[in-house]
Amino acid sequence: MARILVVDDEENIRKTLREILEDESHEVLVAEDGERGLRAFIEECPDIVLLDIQMPKKDGLTLLADIKAQPVDCEVIMISGHGTIESAVRAVKSGAYHFLQKPLSMVEVKQIVRHAVLAKQQRDEIRQLRQRDDDKYKIVGRSAAIERILNEVKKVAPTNGRVLISGESGTGKELIAYAIHSHSQRAGGPFVKVNCAAIPENLIESELFGHEKGSFTGAVASKRGKFECADKGTLFLDEIGDMDMNTQTKVLRAIQEGEFERVGGVKTIRVDVRIIAATHQDLLGMIDEAKFRQDLYYRLNVVPIVMPTLSQRAEDIPVLANHFLELYCRDNGTTGKTFSKNALSALMGQPYRGNIRELKNMVERLAIMSPGNEITEADIRALAEIKDDPAAGIFARPMPLSQAQDELERLYVKTQLELNGWDIPRTAAVLGIQRTNLHRKIRQLGIEKR
Repeated sequence: MARILVVDDEENIRKTLREILEDESHEVLVAEDGERGLRAFIEECPDIVLLDIQMPKKDGLTLLADIKAQPVDCEVIMISGHGTIESAVRAVKSGAYHFLQKPLSMVEVKQIVRHAVLAKQQRDEIRQLRQRDDDKYKIVGRSAAIERILNEVKKVAPTNGRVLISGESGTGKELIAYAIHSHSQRAGGPFVKVNCAAIPENLIESELFGHEKGSFTGAVASKRGKFECADKGTLFLDEIGDMDMNTQTKVLRAIQEGEFERVGGVKTIRVDVRIIAATHQDLLGMIDEAKFRQDLYYRLNVVPIVMPTLSQRAEDIPVLANHFLELYCRDNGTTGKTFSKNALSALMGQPYRGNIRELKNMVERLAIMSPGNEITEADIRALAEIKDDPAAGIFARPMPLSQAQDELERLYVKTQLELNGWDIPRTAAVLGIQRTNLHRKIRQLGIEKR
């Protein structure tokens, strides 16, 4: 159902249109001239406007311009008994969705209105999805450390300069990459992410550059790579330090030449992609150890951005906690929970080895476990008691058995990886599984290397 405004100086037209549109379950408003039509539009904010061209006081084309100048998203369908090709062209160029000629075909009116409503609904859905992305990637904080980062983003975003974001895991490197993209001239293009640490060495080249059908076992169809998917947009290479040397060489060529071939292919593919890379590792130290290409480092590190740890911006913890709590309550349809003043102070006193990611996880646990609508200092203390024992935290939270099994598996696999220094062959042997299966579990369980 949509809210529709009919503006026409003929009473019979207004009455007929109201009847057939109300039969379609729409809410219909009417106005007999352009001035009343503009007032109704401003007051009622309709989704669709059916607008006659020839009217007293204010003609339809003038009213169309007035409507398009308002901050209201709607579709306008022009109708006229005096229409000409010139009027139709002018109306469409001025932003009209469609142009109908009198005498009106009621079947055509209903069909065009359905299409206009669908177009408006699709735009609304896209706007909501973009709003969710904006909330997901929103950078929250007022500390001097984060203000410095945001100033750097403002300077580099409008350019095509490559950016290397470094910092500990969980400090928000992906958020900064998205902020650069969304404030760049490529904002209308794709933002494509690749976690280099989560992809096995034998698949990373295919993931980045794509492959042709039959190029290797399991390649049952041709596939576009991330470079192709990011054409005219931004490619975010997260954890670039985990990329093997062979793939680094091919990425370097793609950056330098703007071209590559798919795995198993001979056709050279050209793309226009901006590269933003991120790492928690010391790439200069890796260069000294011959584990990272020096030429690739300098290609990526045109503009370096170093992310502060959460302890270096501790004054942002209250605003971050409130932001995460608001998102959790909205996404889960729960009643609005809040933090007490003492609870926020207690949060500021907690150590966060996992930085912002750990704080977000902690806020979600508090939202689930706290019995009342106000999260108190006592709730923080109770959570802190099980904070150093992740398994206890899993047992303390109400959840379906399958989810608990997944979390326990994730905890165990991650613990073994860390105990074995992220040596994949050794960890796979401990777990009694193949290396390829371990790589797959790392991806499936969302395990990240600290």
